[in-house]
Amino acid sequence: MEQKFLATKKLFTNRDLFKLFLPLIIEQFLEYLVGLVDSIMVAHVGEAAVSGVSLVDFVMALLISLFAALSTGGAVIAGQYLGKKQIEESKEAADQLVWFAGAISVIIMVIIYLAKPLILNGLFGQITDEVRKDANTYLTIVAVSIPFLALYNAGAAVFRTMGNSKLPMKVMLAMNIAHAVGNAILIYGFHLGTEGVAIPTLISRIAAAAIIITLALNKKQTIYIKKSLKHKFNWSMIKKILGIGIPYGLENGLFYLGRIIVLSLVATFGTAAIAANAVSGTIVMFEVLPGMAIGLGLTVVISRCVGAGDYEQAKYYTKKIMGIVYVANVLSSALVLALLPVILNVYGLSETATSLTTQIVWWHAAFTVAIWPLGYTLPVTFRASGDAKFPMIFSILSMFFCRIALAYLLGIYFNMGMFGTWVAMFIDWIVKAIIFVYRYISGKWTKFHAI
Repeated sequence: MEQKFLATKKLFTNRDLFKLFLPLIIEQFLEYLVGLVDSIMVAHVGEAAVSGVSLVDFVMALLISLFAALSTGGAVIAGQYLGKKQIEESKEAADQLVWFAGAISVIIMVIIYLAKPLILNGLFGQITDEVRKDANTYLTIVAVSIPFLALYNAGAAVFRTMGNSKLPMKVMLAMNIAHAVGNAILIYGFHLGTEGVAIPTLISRIAAAAIIITLALNKKQTIYIKKSLKHKFNWSMIKKILGIGIPYGLENGLFYLGRIIVLSLVATFGTAAIAANAVSGTIVMFEVLPGMAIGLGLTVVISRCVGAGDYEQAKYYTKKIMGIVYVANVLSSALVLALLPVILNVYGLSETATSLTTQIVWWHAAFTVAIWPLGYTLPVTFRASGDAKFPMIFSILSMFFCRIALAYLLGIYFNMGMFGTWVAMFIDWIVKAIIFVYRYISGKWTKFHAI
């Protein structure tokens, strides 16, 4: 088997992987850098504003994860068709992805506006009137951006499927620069507070979607979107996309719902705990950022290998890319820890919030380096091969029994407070890592087909 693999031409050279992964890492870095800059700028307004924006950002992160899951489904189907050299079917998958994402996101936006009182008063639990006011202002403005988030994710997935991750990176770079400038002008120049963060966020997302979709219409590309407003939904193709997208979307959705449930627990520990949890959540994303970015690229690689029917190359690239993620996570975690005192100084949080944030970021770095790739990078291979239900089922079970149940047990019963909710998350990682390693070794994931 090994000799057969060595005799087969590799689908991706080291140069191909570098060209795929580096722009993805830069794009993800820019996206989360804006989140960091947003939270730093809004901290200038006060801890209540930080808390209000962070609470809404959890809801928006839930929606972004759903659109990312749908886009992953489209990327897997289009990628497997590319691996089979069925170009027309690959184009059709991309076209259906964009239209379906746009349609479903408009419905979601309407639901968010209708459910706004429930989100602010029920979902977030016990928060002060000041925090609720800032959260309401932010949500009212940024909810308009929901369809544009969906279209950007779908458009970016089309380019990544072709191996072109540089273009989405350039779009993200331009939009994030405009976003940061807009924040600075509105917050420091016009003293708009929470609105000063929300308005540039909305404008940048609209512009990013418009640019990426316009570029995706170019017929000179291997895969492109049809330039017509008369669209007919191909439910057979959409069903294939949703076969990957729905399990991954449910997994992501319930994951963020779990985080929101835990967030309602964190809210009971006071404003300092909410602020520390929010700032920690923003900072630690930079520790796992390379792994998350490379995971998007791994979807492209594995779907192409599976489409070509070459599972030996799928295994080879899984192991190789897992190694790359481990190295990248070590470097990113070391960098975050080195810069942590400077970052916290910029935030200017209270002494209690600063101490809690420091503790969380250090512990998160340790588990990021040791466990995270096994729990989060490895299941990417399963989804890209068509085995999407298994990681969904066990991720959801682990989330409920570890992340949520243990958060309440450790946070309240063992009196660990907000830090106990993070310990529960680390235990969740360990459980998932054990399950997914077993699944990979068993080879059952190679028996699935998405097309």
